[in-house]
Amino acid sequence: MARTNKLRITWVKSSIGYSQDQKATIRALGFRRLGQSVEQPDNPSTRGMVHKVRHLVQVEEI
Repeated sequence: MARTNKLRITWVKSSIGYSQDQKATIRALGFRRLGQSVEQPDNPSTRGMVHKVRHLVQVEEI
């Protein structure tokens, strides 16, 4: 099954209490507030960032 070319990522849990690099990853994904959704290209670098903060976000392929 082929991958789609975009990911919709939703920030669902606060990053308070987590390390600074995880907070920076949330910002690098384009988030500004909790509950926000962003669309990012589906590529290895985005997948790596999502993997780093997988406990804070929800991901769906679009």
